[in-house]
Amino acid sequence: MHSENGDHHILSYRLLVGIWAALLVLTVVTVGAAEINFGFLNVVIALTIATSKALLVVLIFMHLRYENRTFHIMVITTFVILAIFIGLTFFDTAYR
Repeated sequence: MHSENGDHHILSYRLLVGIWAALLVLTVVTVGAAEINFGFLNVVIALTIATSKALLVVLIFMHLRYENRTFHIMVITTFVILAIFIGLTFFDTAYR
């Protein structure tokens, strides 16, 4: 929550309510996308929406947007490793 010089980042209620509304809209989009059969793309669409929602939460509500570059790199590395494991799981289940 603190930057290197110790400043606090106060987020406006307007921004927080906007992000909350975006999360609600993305939730509705998730439910709507689940009702339509896109074939193999169902999983891709669901993961894309979920990743977008997670990115909003991590950047705004967890204040990652205001952290230093080292912390950004650590979080991005974690997400890349998670994406690799999810991808490997898809390949495993696709070729069974």
